[in-house]
This record gives sequence, C-alpha cells and structure tokens, in this order.
Amino acid sequence: MHNNCAIENAWQLPMNPVAINTSNILAIEDDPVLGAYLHEELQRGGFQVTWCRNGLEGLETAGRQAFDVVLMDILLPGLNGLDALARLRRHSATPVILMSALGAEADRITGFQRGADDYLPKPFSMAELQVRIEAILRRVALERRHQPPTELATGELGFDDAACDVSLDGQRAGLTPSEYRLLEVLNRNSDEVLSKPFLYQQVLQRGYSRHDRSLDMHVSQIRRKLKAIGYHERQIRTVWGKGYVLSAGEVD
Repeated sequence: MHNNCAIENAWQLPMNPVAINTSNILAIEDDPVLGAYLHEELQRGGFQVTWCRNGLEGLETAGRQAFDVVLMDILLPGLNGLDALARLRRHSATPVILMSALGAEADRITGFQRGADDYLPKPFSMAELQVRIEAILRRVALERRHQPPTELATGELGFDDAACDVSLDGQRAGLTPSEYRLLEVLNRNSDEVLSKPFLYQQVLQRGYSRHDRSLDMHVSQIRRKLKAIGYHERQIRTVWGKGYVLSAGEVD
C-alpha cells in the first residue's frame, strides 16, 4: 500500500486558470486508495480525470481519447509503467509524469529514456503534483502559439512547434515535449551559456535543486537523439559551474 499521508490540502490551493480549462488528465495507478484520491482531488481542482488501474487499460484508453497529461505509476500489475510508456510513445507525444516510490537513479533514467517528461517520487504532496501538471500545460499552450516550420536548407535542423520535434532532412528526432522545449530555448539563445536555474524556470517551470537530475537527463536524451539522426553541426555543451550552451565549437 502506498503512503498517502503527504497528499493533502489540495482544496486549499488556488488553481491556475490554465488548469480550470477542463484539461483532460489520464491517471494510471493501481493502488485503490491513492488512485481514488488522485481522481477526487484533481477533479475538485477543475481537471477532467480518467482513472485506469493497470498499464494495458491505460494504453487502450489513451488510444481512444486525447489527453493533455498522463500520470503513470511505474509499479503496475501486468504491464509496468516503463513498458506502457514505451508503447505509448510509438504513437503519442502526450506529456507523461511518472510516479513511483522507486528512488534509484537508474529507474529515473530509464523513464526519461522511454519518453517521460517529468518524474515525481512518492510520497508527494498534491500541491507539488498540481504545480508539475500546470507547468506542463503552460509549456504546451506556449508551444501551440508558435508558427509552423519554414522551408529549410539541406542539413539544417528544423524546429516544428506543432509536433514538438526537430528534423534533419525529413528525419524526425523523436523528442518529447520537454526535450523539444529545452532545445528550442537553447536554440533561441544560441552560443549563450544558460544557467541551470534559468533553464529549470524556462523549461520545467520550477525552481532548481542541485539534487534534481531531470534537466541533465533531458540533455543526455537530446544529445543521443540528435546524434541518431546524424546532426552534428551544433551540440549542447556543458559549461562546468555555469550551465549549458548550444554551439558549434568548444566553449571556454
């Protein structure tokens, strides 16, 4: 049984207007107490919530209906959350927040490798979950306001805001929305070193903690995916003690 003691006081939180706009949330959680609590409190906060109790049921539901955010437990009966996420990513770019009591970094890395946008360790507060959901909804709303991609020269990396992905000569990289947002921010500030606190606020829309490895994992995945499509002209480079930069050459 999961610990639900830290999930409290949701009704005391002012809801962000972006959450009130009947955003559709798919919660995939097998624990009956936690699942019912998530369903009740998120609906109380203004979300439309669909609750599924295993990975297969969640995948089938995601295939029938469009959702704005998926909350997925890792330890699910039958098809676990990591495998369900990998299957979901074959046909959907819907943002996914993984939830798990698993604390090992290997599990977090696997989650990001399979396309997770965020990771929330249990036990968590409803306030923290709400902040993470609203941050993703704000990012998606911002990305949808951008214009379609323009014609590109051969060998130029194309940014497609509607698809939240980049491509090289017609081959897509397969970025997650969070990875795309990070690369897009670095691209807009090309050759400028951006600090981790700045990137956490701009991309993940939360404060920076030195124990939070989410940004580093996103960078690692972007590097791998750009390399896979043969893009080498510019790279995300680590500037130790400062942050990250998208550049063609080495940074001093």
